[in-house]
Amino acid sequence: MFSITFLGTSSGTPTVARAHSAIALQLNGEIILFDCGEGTQRQMMKAKTSMMKVRRIFITHWHADHSLGLGGLIQTMSLLGRTEALEIYGPSGTKKYMKSLLDVGHFNPKYQLRVNELKDGEKVEAKGYTVLAIDAKHSVPALSYRMDEPQKPGKFDRKKAESFGLKPPQFGELQRGNTQKVGRKTIKPSDVMGPFREGASFVYSGDTAYNEFLVKLSKKATVLVHESSFANDKKDFAKEVLHSTAEDAATVAKKAGVKSLVLTHISPRYLETDVLLKEASKIFKNTTIVKDFDKLEFK
Repeated sequence: MFSITFLGTSSGTPTVARAHSAIALQLNGEIILFDCGEGTQRQMMKAKTSMMKVRRIFITHWHADHSLGLGGLIQTMSLLGRTEALEIYGPSGTKKYMKSLLDVGHFNPKYQLRVNELKDGEKVEAKGYTVLAIDAKHSVPALSYRMDEPQKPGKFDRKKAESFGLKPPQFGELQRGNTQKVGRKTIKPSDVMGPFREGASFVYSGDTAYNEFLVKLSKKATVLVHESSFANDKKDFAKEVLHSTAEDAATVAKKAGVKSLVLTHISPRYLETDVLLKEASKIFKNTTIVKDFDKLEFK
């Protein structure tokens, strides 16, 4: 199970109600940050989300509304005594932008910053999850991301195990994948375990126009968090500036067969978001539109 806290949900400029883009995904005691718009560290404080638990930050692209909060976050972590290395990932140009950022602010973090540029189709392997990056369709180099948990063991059938004469200490061994013996009989894990279960998965579009590669990335995902900058009356403008409408997001969700769609990155022109939710829900029923500090949990 993982949870998502939406730290910023605005597009382009912040509003009184919405900060710039940032998403904190909490998994196994770790926080993975996707984008880091201006003011992210303060949003984390208000949301009671520990910045010291952030081990990896994935930047979708280097437009200011998705990255300008990095400097303050890095510096504050240092002032709070961070010693653990911080991994920062992004598209082509990330190393150049990070160098410029650190040069501007007289930074001297007391921990190691590891800056990585990801190419289309490249995967990051971490303990308990992987993150796959693909090229987004935007006006600057940009990435969309998919986080996957590994497969989970199937359900343990205690009654069947007992029918073989197995005892409780052996139950755990079988669940860990180890064969057990009862007399002359050898009991394999598959004899008492159900089929493997797929781990949960999270997809974040970042800024992008509609594209079929994102449909492929999102296949059967637990949740797709997709930008929804515009309603359908602005669809021509959305194509021009390489952003998505609520209908675009819902179309990706429907084609990909995801379980849940979450709309974010809302243009400040929409003080009321009912029109976006209505347009998306016509295509994909299980749609939610979020505001700052909303927290969602997924299995």
